[in-house]
Amino acid sequence: MISFSDITKWLDDTLRLFLNDGWTLLVEFVLIGIAILAAYAVLALILIYVERKVCAFFQCRIGPNRVGKWGILQSVADMIKILLKELIAIRKSDRFLFFSAMFLVIIASVCTFGALPFANGLHALDFNIGIFYLLAVSSLGIVGILLAGWASRSKYTMLGAMRSGAQLISYEISAGLSLMTIVVLAGTMQLSEIVNQQAELWFIFKGHIPAMIAFLIYIIAGHAETNRGPFDLPEAESELTAGYHTEFSGIQFGFFYLAEYLNLFIIAAIAATVFLGGWMPFQVPGWESFNIIMAYIPSWLWFFGKTFACVFLSLWVRWSFPRLRIDQLLNLEWKILMPIAIINIVLMAVWVVMW
Repeated sequence: MISFSDITKWLDDTLRLFLNDGWTLLVEFVLIGIAILAAYAVLALILIYVERKVCAFFQCRIGPNRVGKWGILQSVADMIKILLKELIAIRKSDRFLFFSAMFLVIIASVCTFGALPFANGLHALDFNIGIFYLLAVSSLGIVGILLAGWASRSKYTMLGAMRSGAQLISYEISAGLSLMTIVVLAGTMQLSEIVNQQAELWFIFKGHIPAMIAFLIYIIAGHAETNRGPFDLPEAESELTAGYHTEFSGIQFGFFYLAEYLNLFIIAAIAATVFLGGWMPFQVPGWESFNIIMAYIPSWLWFFGKTFACVFLSLWVRWSFPRLRIDQLLNLEWKILMPIAIINIVLMAVWVVMW
């Protein structure tokens, strides 16, 4: 399987021919930052288009079909429109917190996005506490959401922010326990090592029933963390207008919109990395010819294929089930998912110790 580490090593060697170590690192950091931001923006546009087409498919509609071939440029047109929209100042809002909220949300999303292993050798941040880093940094987005609701000085935004905070904090427990179940199996939090250990068999199969239960819980909890139906109570249009970002306009609203779609991708990418082997190909022990053929498929294609499969599953759920009530939503987490996740991690620990 081709590794991107050869390309990154060639780039590093080339820069060191003309620059000293300090300037080389600075240029590399800038290039990595630009690449991450560009991928972040492009993926958001792709996801917006994909969701509109998937939604149309489930509702027997056509979806975007005017701007560009098959409506493929509709997301670009919407991006240009939202950049040109007027920024409306809210008279009674807390200006500093109002503007800080959107940056906190987008920073948390970008920092999490930058730690994902996209392909073999294509990994910007590879900490030995990678899972812990993902859980910690992604949690910062909750602060931005609460600030957005508080600083707007509106009852709708405040209610939406409180709902969102309660929902995100609650479901993050189950998501964290599910990921820790795989950490128990892998014996490490480092994402690259977790992917490497799935070279022969993905963890969802290697971990047997506890891993499958953990995957199911993570998908449900992750879907709830993205505030998408049937868990979209923080943005319930019939009750709260647009929830915590009701008072934001133009590019300010665009930041929240961007982070929401990329959080959908991030949740799916973490599931693909931790449970489905990340960029590792599908391998069957004993089927050597089949395994060799699978290994010829590029690693980035495996990663994005698995991730978009999880994204499609999330969209399928969103457009298939009605919105839950707030009591049903919290009961699902505290009375069903979290107890099962706790029992499941104990079962995984027992299985690892015995076998």
